[in-house]
Amino acid sequence: MITFLIRSALYLASAGIGLIVADLLLDGFRIQWDRWWGFVICIVIFAVLQSVLAPVASKLADRYAPVLMGGIGIVSTLIALVIVVLLPIGGLRIVDATGWLLGAVIVWLVTAIGSALLPMLFLKRKPEQRKR
Repeated sequence: MITFLIRSALYLASAGIGLIVADLLLDGFRIQWDRWWGFVICIVIFAVLQSVLAPVASKLADRYAPVLMGGIGIVSTLIALVIVVLLPIGGLRIVDATGWLLGAVIVWLVTAIGSALLPMLFLKRKPEQRKR
């Protein structure tokens, strides 16, 4: 249970870092820092949506369009971003096509890298738990 909570916190952190990196790199991808609470809610909603949408989109793509399987992570990221931006909570605005397309790619890439690297840093196994 503790490991699950730590992994969830690490995924939230990687999602937040991905959104911040997109904000720093793209003019059309804007975090509304004056509504920081809205941004925190956006991170949580985005992470939950991403976690739910990725397996669903994967099943749909596998069944109806196997060619899309390689890009399913980016597609689910884009869908999660659309939902988060449409919510009336504030915190995140995407205003142009570059922000939408490159923002989805940047957030997906940073989140994927963070999801792989952060657990290796923070969830080290004890020597007696390692397989020999």
